[in-house]
Amino acid sequence: MTLSLSVIILGLIVTAAEILGGSLVVLKREWTNQVQEYLLALGAGFILALVLIDLVPESIQGIGMGASLWVLLGFSVMHFVEHTIVGHLHFGEETHSDVMLSRVASYSAFSGLFIHAFFDGLSIAAGMQYNVSLGVMIFIAILLHKFPEGLTVASIMLAADQPRKNAFWASVGIGSGTMLGILTTFFLTDVSMHVVGFAFAFSAGAGLYVGASDLIPEVNRSGNRVTPVIVFVGMLLFYLSSLAVGTAMGR
Repeated sequence: MTLSLSVIILGLIVTAAEILGGSLVVLKREWTNQVQEYLLALGAGFILALVLIDLVPESIQGIGMGASLWVLLGFSVMHFVEHTIVGHLHFGEETHSDVMLSRVASYSAFSGLFIHAFFDGLSIAAGMQYNVSLGVMIFIAILLHKFPEGLTVASIMLAADQPRKNAFWASVGIGSGTMLGILTTFFLTDVSMHVVGFAFAFSAGAGLYVGASDLIPEVNRSGNRVTPVIVFVGMLLFYLSSLAVGTAMGR
């Protein structure tokens, strides 16, 4: 088996894990409000940890302290779009009591996770090309957070009153982002750290807005004391998988 084929197979496996996580949310015919709150809290913790543990440090490494301006820009663009262009945040609050988030927030969450997934794919492919053993370790580490990542994006889509098919295709789309990252390495000899830095910084700002301004307030409105605890579970899920990736890559 050639190295290229091996890399593609690894990409398909992590993509399948992503889709499986999203499918688990979508295939359930009806979720109780309590379960929806738990899934939303899980997603909030996962996204906030992604921003603060991964995206912000990587963006600073790529473009220096100027990354803070791009983080602020990403945050500001999300605020402007949701509250100025869209007009108000909680669509359907007047007509559908089960709508928790705006659709704009769901699209932003998807975009941030897609960018992250793209660079996951780059990491797997680059690791395999440099050293097969290293590449396999990176693959295993990334695989660990693909299932909860699929859960996260599908849960956010449903909380924004998106059709179930959109929630499913969102998980497929993020899985495809990983594959796109893998395939990109076959055509590019190098990926500029500046490009990565700008992408991660802007994505970090948008993700921070979604996590802190959209998701956490919904968690705080819950009368269930367990729901806020689930936020920490989401953070822990990402932290452990990120730690595994860092160990595999020698960081």
